[in-house]
Amino acid sequence: MSSGSHIFAIPLENEVHTGETQDGRAHEDEAYLVYAPLHGVAFASTKGLVASLSGVLAGEDGDESVVEFARQTGLLDDPPPLPVTRQQGDPSPTEVTLFLTTACNLRCTYCYASAGDAPATFMSMDVAKRGIDFVIDNAKRLGAPFAGVHFHGGGEPSVHWNLMTEALAYARERAGDLRVISSSAGNGVFTDRQIDWMIANLDGGMSLSFDGLPEVHDKHRPTVRGTGSSGRVMHTMRRFTEAGYPYAVRLTVTAEQIPLLPDSVEFVLANFTPARVQVEPAYQLGRHEGEPDAETTEFIDAYREAQARAARYGHELAYSAARVGQLTNHFCGVTQDNFCITPSGNVSACFEAFSEDNEFADVFFYGSSGPPGTDGYTFDMDALDGLRDLGVENRSFCDGCFARWNCAGDCYHKSLATNGRGEFAGSQRCHITRELVKDQLLARIADAGGLVWRDGREDVPCAVHGGAHE
Repeated sequence: MSSGSHIFAIPLENEVHTGETQDGRAHEDEAYLVYAPLHGVAFASTKGLVASLSGVLAGEDGDESVVEFARQTGLLDDPPPLPVTRQQGDPSPTEVTLFLTTACNLRCTYCYASAGDAPATFMSMDVAKRGIDFVIDNAKRLGAPFAGVHFHGGGEPSVHWNLMTEALAYARERAGDLRVISSSAGNGVFTDRQIDWMIANLDGGMSLSFDGLPEVHDKHRPTVRGTGSSGRVMHTMRRFTEAGYPYAVRLTVTAEQIPLLPDSVEFVLANFTPARVQVEPAYQLGRHEGEPDAETTEFIDAYREAQARAARYGHELAYSAARVGQLTNHFCGVTQDNFCITPSGNVSACFEAFSEDNEFADVFFYGSSGPPGTDGYTFDMDALDGLRDLGVENRSFCDGCFARWNCAGDCYHKSLATNGRGEFAGSQRCHITRELVKDQLLARIADAGGLVWRDGREDVPCAVHGGAHE
């Protein structure tokens, strides 16, 4: 529809607009969603209005009312610059994510890391200190308002409990007057002593894995002894709720679980108070490789019903690649010098490439610690620049997609797993993303009175642990 593919007319399937012709006869017209992401505008339209707008935007004479509408919505203005940024020079991260261990106290059926299947690795305090020192020194040198120390990895961070607590204590002592913010991903199977410490110390919040209905959760997230873990996780959420502690819930959906997704979401919101509920189809790697695919139209239908139920509790569900309100060329920190340290002391840009044994470690690993007795890291700038170049503006498959600057190309690790190392050719996730972005736009139009939605243009950064990983 647009000049330079900045304005999109998206057909709304199975919907028509009913009105009258000039002589009073009824007619039906196909319905469209018009979306101009760079202008921050979306509205529902008829096919006739789309045709008229197309002519006006092409510089043709048109009905004055259509011209005025295009002017008032800003569609006649030059679009803002593309939301493209790229890091330059040597990396100077001010936040570090420590992959503390590959050990885990659960044996989730869909674990992308197959945690527990291989001998566990554990980070040493020396490795943790080196990463912490590096980001704190950078933060002080750059005048950053804080340094970040976060916990993640191919296992459960809290299993390496002594290092988790000692590393954060060290960071805060080392930082002096500089604030240190900390967060973690976790499976929620914690002791009360651990919960107390998390509430007091993880001021950046906690992302908990919980699949909703206890019978669903227990089937897919058993303990190492094969027993259900839902009771322990729900105890953690109750403790967090009582303390007013900010936490997010991440539901991972297998193909067989799709019909139960709406009930699972309602169970979470009826009983607990997470600040965010994220829903993702199970990742077909690790223990879930070869299992039935959950990235289906049935998932979309179930997600929509789950979203309708979530709305009754004042929530909008999160799906990692559907992010109306955010315009960016970066899906996550992979293209932004994300600084994650493995137990061996090497540097990865990706939460899912947590080990040197990862199939795509050569893509995501870009640094290593120096020899013993030295400070800092040695960076492979060719590898790092290759990651920096993975922004969505360089992915030709995404060029004509209306969700391009919201999705930003989706998870690059997933695209490698789906398409291999060749040029990205799309996946079933693309269809899910486009449908859910449309849903978000239509909801915002409705909230704006059903006419025109204007974006406030607020940047919404990716949460440290809010990506599409299990």
